[in-house]
Formats: sequence, C-alpha cells, structure tokens
Amino acid sequence: MRTALIVIAVLLALYALLVLALLLAGRRTDARAVAGFVPDCIVLFKRLIEDPAVPRRRKWMLALLVGYLALPFDLIPDFIPVAGQLDDAILVGLVLRGLVRGGGPDLVRRHWPGPEASLRVILRLAGARVS
Repeated sequence: MRTALIVIAVLLALYALLVLALLLAGRRTDARAVAGFVPDCIVLFKRLIEDPAVPRRRKWMLALLVGYLALPFDLIPDFIPVAGQLDDAILVGLVLRGLVRGGGPDLVRRHWPGPEASLRVILRLAGARVS
C-alpha cells in the first residue's frame, strides 16, 4: 500500500510539473487542457448519463465505467507505471466509441466542457473522424 501511495504521489508530481512547464513555456492553453482533462472527462460522463437522448444501455456502460474507474483495484493495478493507466484509457475509449457510434460525435461535442483541442483528443480516442 505504501508503494502505491508513493507511485501515485510521483505521478501527480510529474503531472504538476508538466502543467508548470507548459505555463512557463507560455503555452497557457495547452496547460489548461492538460490540467483540466480528467475533470473535463468526469463532467462529460456526468452530463452524458443525465442526457435523456442517450440510450439507457449506453448510460449503463458509462455508469459501469465510472464505477470501475473509481474502484481501488483494476485489471492492471494503477501503481504499475503506464500499463496501470493504459487499461483505464482503453476502457474509456471503448465506451466513448460506443457512444459516438450510437449518437454521433455531436453528442460528445455538445457535452464537452473543455477546450477544443481536448475534445479532438476525446473524439480521436472514440474513433470519430476529426477535421
């Protein structure tokens, strides 16, 4: 458990350093996109779950995904560098792909709270064509 906490602290420190480096380099928009990506995803999932236009089956997929991401254990534990986060990213991509195929990219675009650059990343992750 102690090792996991140390790894999490190191990852958070690296994340903060990346945001700080972007700020110092004068790339404020990129820093905002990186810093807000995870919170923006949370808001996106919440909005999609609450949207009456999203089919119930897709809402269940989103709810199960959020539950899985909140669990303290995963298929591949998060304290394993790269691979631990990769399984989460793959699941997020699969669920978003199902949403985009079912409702189109406009469904995600309508609910995305973050910057356009981050939205393009989300849509690419979901397999949508991005112009």
